[in-house]
This record gives sequence, structure tokens and C-alpha cells, in this order.
Amino acid sequence: MDNKRRLDGMNDLKIFTGNANPNLAKKICEHLSIRLGDAYVGRFPDGEIDIKVNEDVRGSDVFLVQPTCAPVNENLVELLIFIDCLRRASASRITAVLPYYGYARKDRKDEGRVPITAKLAANIITEAGADRVLTVDLHAAQIQGFFDIPVDHLLAFPVISKYFAAMNMEDLVVVTPDVGGIKLARNYSKKLGIKMAIVDKRRVGPEETEVGFVIGDVSGKNVVMIDDLIATGGSIAQAANVLKDRGAKDIYVGTTHPVFCGAAVQKLAAAPIKEIIVTDTIPLGDKVRGLGDKIKVLTISGLLGDAIKRIHRHESVSSLFV
Repeated sequence: MDNKRRLDGMNDLKIFTGNANPNLAKKICEHLSIRLGDAYVGRFPDGEIDIKVNEDVRGSDVFLVQPTCAPVNENLVELLIFIDCLRRASASRITAVLPYYGYARKDRKDEGRVPITAKLAANIITEAGADRVLTVDLHAAQIQGFFDIPVDHLLAFPVISKYFAAMNMEDLVVVTPDVGGIKLARNYSKKLGIKMAIVDKRRVGPEETEVGFVIGDVSGKNVVMIDDLIATGGSIAQAANVLKDRGAKDIYVGTTHPVFCGAAVQKLAAAPIKEIIVTDTIPLGDKVRGLGDKIKVLTISGLLGDAIKRIHRHESVSSLFV
């Protein structure tokens, strides 16, 4: 950013990025018409993380874009060190922009002798020096309460629903692959003016689920299956097979976070799914090559950019949820 005072009230706004998703950070900057902050984020010969901010941030409102996606531990520690670096460089306020918040699955003690990792991650991000957090589609909404600093929780729903609305499909029904996603599916149902159905899913192991039955009518319908993330792909693939058995026509999947670990790509490629719509909270790289034209990536850079602008100007962010 040049040294002239900007007339739009964004003269002291700076955006930096780690190595987790630099392309998203660049798109956010393009949306806001500002330059990406100059910083070196590398490694010492022994693998330790080395960071240096190459421009003055004293008194600046800094937003650090760094999803804690795979490799999770590398990206999380990189985030913590970068925050510490900005704090010691006298940034006025540091907002950790976490398009994807890792370690979110363990949000409660559902059995004995297990950690609540989502709370631990929140604690260390706060302790590192973050003043607030901006994130998208947390795996569990209550994680907002794990932070002792302000959290702006965005939903990718406006971006994904707009895509499906533009397709103007007939006989469309929105489906949630588990009961935990009913609220999200209801949002799509209301926005698109369509009915919804539920696939009953039971977890039988840490990485394994089984599909029971379908609540609602999907026979002869085009289906939009909505979830916040796809990890191993097992639940989505099983649900797609069940929906097809129940007479569903074309099956589309919409998800915010394409985690895609293990054999996810192979499972999704083999499933009766016409198209998988994801966002760029997590960089896909070459790992989805096996999906070919079945995968469609939507950018949330505009959504995050608008939120950053509103936070910087001390304006309401809630209007972005509509």
C-alpha cells in the first residue's frame, strides 16, 4: 500500500499470509484493491519456522490469513509465530483469519480421558497475541465460545446457495447427510424455496459411519446434499448411494471445506454424484485430479474481503450472513 492517505478509511489496513493458502489471501487483496503485506515465511535448516515482516506495521490493523488445514501442526505453529511476530512489531490490532479452523472435531468430552482440542487451539491462538478471529463455517458453532476474544463466524451459505440458484433446476430438494446439519439445510431450503430431507447417519468408529434411512421424499428429485466439510468422503459417498437407491435423479454436493483426506477422492469419484461444489478455504492442489470435471471450486475471497473491510471500519458483519 502506498504512503498516501486513502480516502476510503482503509489507510492502515494490512493483510498478510502464511504458507497455508496464499492464493486466497491474494484474491482477498485483489477484492479490496490493496497490496498483500510483505513478509518472509520460511524454514531454518533444521525445519524450524522462520518469519520476518518486511514492512512497518506499527499502529496498523493487521489481518493474517492462515487456515489451519493440512499439514495442520505446521500451519498452526506458523500462525502462532506469525501472530507473535506482528505483536512484537507493534501492530495495533491482529485478526487471525482462519477460513478453516482445524482441531475442531474435539469440541467436547464425549468419552473419558480425551482432550477438548478445539478449546486448546483457541487458547494458544489467543495467548499468542490475536485480538480477534475471523473464520468460516466452524464444525461446531459453540467453538466461538471457546475464544476469550471476539469471533466473527461467517457462513459460506450465501456463496454456495447463489451457485445452485443460478442453475435453476426443477424438482430440487436439499438433503443433509446427518441430523447435525439440519439447521444448515434449512437455510438452503428457505433460500432456494425447496423442500428438504435428512439422511440418518450413525458413527460406528473414529473414521467410519453407516447410513440408516432417509427422512423425506427424494424419489424423482434432483438432490443438493449440503455439509460443512468432507474429510474421508465415506459419509457423502454412502449417502449418495442410498439416495440413488431411493430414486433420486442427479445428485449434487455442496460443502465449504474440502479436507479430502485418505481415500476421499477415490470414494467420491466412484459415488453417483454429478458435481461437487466446494470453496477455496483449503487449497486443493493436485489431490483432486481424480475427480476431473466433477469438482467445482467457488471462491470466498469476496465474502472474507467484505468482512475484513467491515471489521476494519467497525461496521456490522451480520448483514453478510443473509
